[in-house]
Amino acid sequence: MAFLFQKFQEAVKVIAKNPMFARDPRHMQFETDMNRLFLFTSYNRLGRDAAEADAEEIIDMASKAPFADQQKQVQENIHSQVESFCKHMDEILLPDTRTSPAESHKQSNGAVRKSGLSFAVGKHSSPTNITDIPKTRPLGRSELSQKLKDGIGYTLDIRPSQIPHKDAGQGLFLDGEADVGSVIAIYPGVIYSPAHYQYIPGYPRVDAQNPYLITRYDSTVINAQPWGLGADTREVWDGLTAPGSNPIKLGNEKSDRLWKMLSKPLEAKRVLHGDDAIERRNPLAFAHYANHPAKDMAPNVMLCPYDFPMTEKDMRVYIPNVLFANEEVNMKRLGSFWFKSGRSRINGSDTPILKTIVLVATRALCDEEVLLNYRLSNSKRRPSWYTPVDEEEDRRRWS
Repeated sequence: MAFLFQKFQEAVKVIAKNPMFARDPRHMQFETDMNRLFLFTSYNRLGRDAAEADAEEIIDMASKAPFADQQKQVQENIHSQVESFCKHMDEILLPDTRTSPAESHKQSNGAVRKSGLSFAVGKHSSPTNITDIPKTRPLGRSELSQKLKDGIGYTLDIRPSQIPHKDAGQGLFLDGEADVGSVIAIYPGVIYSPAHYQYIPGYPRVDAQNPYLITRYDSTVINAQPWGLGADTREVWDGLTAPGSNPIKLGNEKSDRLWKMLSKPLEAKRVLHGDDAIERRNPLAFAHYANHPAKDMAPNVMLCPYDFPMTEKDMRVYIPNVLFANEEVNMKRLGSFWFKSGRSRINGSDTPILKTIVLVATRALCDEEVLLNYRLSNSKRRPSWYTPVDEEEDRRRWS
């Protein structure tokens, strides 16, 4: 298996330089990242008993398959893992669960497909409407986390980071073992489309006192600050408050008055959140605690956009995100400005989605700190502790 992984690692380096990616720099970096994710998650999908021929086929497709096909396959690979995670959580938390996660997963996916773009996720369970929050076993967060580790081989822990700088604070640690291509963590919080940027707390200086904002390539922003450490319950979460969170401080008194004045009209125009139950004990909802690697250290996870289909009602409770608004608005960008251009369909269809982010392992992990390349913009002043992993990738990402 180590030999096959070495082949995948070499393919990641070679294919990233393929001229098929030669477009505008930002899109080029997006395609490069998605290509890596295709290789990592497909490798994970093959499993430990993979044949060399299957691995060779995946590598060959990574260099030839259209970007749209690779992107679709990544979504299906991620969804398969999230589906398995949700079934394990149901087995742990729901007293009336009868079918084991392995049996349920087998039933929903039919025969196992061995390789290539053909091993997409099969049938999913029929969507059901959640009308009541089901009674769950009264497990504490640590007990639930341990039971999840027993089921999937790993869980997450929050403790002081090993990164050697004073601002590192708390770090995210993997407890257990995870294979390359595994979904390690989910980025929780409130999802804002470009049409609703002005509602992000502290707007327009949204990142002044909030280190828990993250942006997808499609410009969707997720604010994890209201999530914090989650909670010890399953509840209808509105995404408006965070236990023990401090009010945002924006500098001197004059600046505070200015930003309060600019934000005041938006406070009165409340946008409704959804009414879905969220499992706030979620042991994987801690991606916002991953630190950037220090100098001479390498990241071991990477960001992956994951579009969760809202039709998967049984899984919804384990997706730690809420939309700021229930309406999707089509936006066009001109320079640094966004303009509304009418409503849009999501992903070319009427299927509603949550535009989330997960962290995917770029190598096998075992009892170690989870490190993520932050890729901070090189057009702004960076913190003193930030050492770029790849300056050129940072430049392309924010071009």
